[in-house]
Amino acid sequence: MRDPELDRILSNEEEILPSCGFAASVMEAVQREAAAPPPIPFPWKRALPGLCAVALAILSLVAGIILLFIHGAPAQPIPREWLAALASVAAASRNYGAAWILLALLLSFASVKLAMHFASSRMAHYERI
Repeated sequence: MRDPELDRILSNEEEILPSCGFAASVMEAVQREAAAPPPIPFPWKRALPGLCAVALAILSLVAGIILLFIHGAPAQPIPREWLAALASVAAASRNYGAAWILLALLLSFASVKLAMHFASSRMAHYERI
């Protein structure tokens, strides 16, 4: 389209009227949204015990690692059953290709995070405009 044609179309002085029932349907939608109940809040009281348990587990793990570095390795060696179980887990992970699965998961996570970063930065750009 050329600029003169666009100017002629935009300078048309005819009044643009909405289609029949448009204003009524918009007002109906506005009233429906105003009458809708508020969203359900997150049940923090129910989630708090689980969050406290996770925090306690992480703190005990950190404390154990710090004590291990301060006092050194325990005097009692690791039981042979544990070493055998660890060896069988390592063998199974090699058989199933756990390293490749872990690499695929990490790459998937990184690509999703990167896409979310780009999308959020683009949305922030449009909000500033």
